[in-house]
Amino acid sequence: MATIALSPAAPGARIVSLGHFLPATVLTSEEVASRLTVDAEWIVSRTGIRERRIADKGETVADLATAAARRALEKVPDGTVDTVLVATSTPESTMPSVATRVAGRLGLPEPSAFDVNAACAGFCYALATADSLIRTGASRGVLVVGADKASAFLDWADRDTAVLFADGAGAAVLQPAEQPGIGPVLWGSAGERGELITIDATDGVLRQNGPAVYRWASGLGPMARRICDRAGIAPDQLAAFIPHQANLRIINALATHLKLREENYVATDVVDTGNTMAATIPLALSRMSEKRSVADDEGVLLFGFGAGLSYAGQIITLNGLARG
Repeated sequence: MATIALSPAAPGARIVSLGHFLPATVLTSEEVASRLTVDAEWIVSRTGIRERRIADKGETVADLATAAARRALEKVPDGTVDTVLVATSTPESTMPSVATRVAGRLGLPEPSAFDVNAACAGFCYALATADSLIRTGASRGVLVVGADKASAFLDWADRDTAVLFADGAGAAVLQPAEQPGIGPVLWGSAGERGELITIDATDGVLRQNGPAVYRWASGLGPMARRICDRAGIAPDQLAAFIPHQANLRIINALATHLKLREENYVATDVVDTGNTMAATIPLALSRMSEKRSVADDEGVLLFGFGAGLSYAGQIITLNGLARG
């Protein structure tokens, strides 16, 4: 029997840099309310969103992803990246993948590149995949991007979606590490309920059953706690909690279930960015790293959830993060 040589493995992986990008155009809840003939306070009270960013018509998901990636890569100019993963569910075309477009624009030398479609849980799925690639020795450095242009798929007369979704991107660069900075992933799906959030190929419109999705997401607190259990960290020991920025009421429900205290930072970027789908977690993580100091050994809980109905999360540390 032939013996197959294995790639040299790394003990673990860590995030060495972060970056994010938001389009220039700001759309307030007052402006959205005028389109829907509702009061702006109706939107804010139900979602927490006061404004969101909307990409220009000619601005693509690859544009957003590339801009965020450049900002992350600028902080580690000597870092090796031989794999590009883009988490998105709103590509302008089925092929080529957004990841290959991004890799080409960045001038990376023939990296492996592919998209991950787990909707709003996509970044956590891609992060777990990148961690595995590095641990097995299949990659020496991975660029992970979450990017979506939800505005291109919205029916602006639909109250269940027009008030929520927006555009943006966030990126992280992972490298091998003797001291791992990515904890074990908890992930799964409830595909039998997948019809609750869809983008139908026949008309390309994003639709969701708002009340049903809200009830499902608000009840995911036990899943978030299980992520902590897998990493051996109690919720009150967390430095920060960065859940998918779907809706402020959902974020508050999850934080309440975890019994987080005032000193536990809870991301609420949804207030001024809206729901940017796969981008919400890396975007919020990048923004947090710019404004708040987190010690290298402190845990940050990431937890994504969305269409599929998919969910995924892990605890990370920011040991060795470049903050230039």
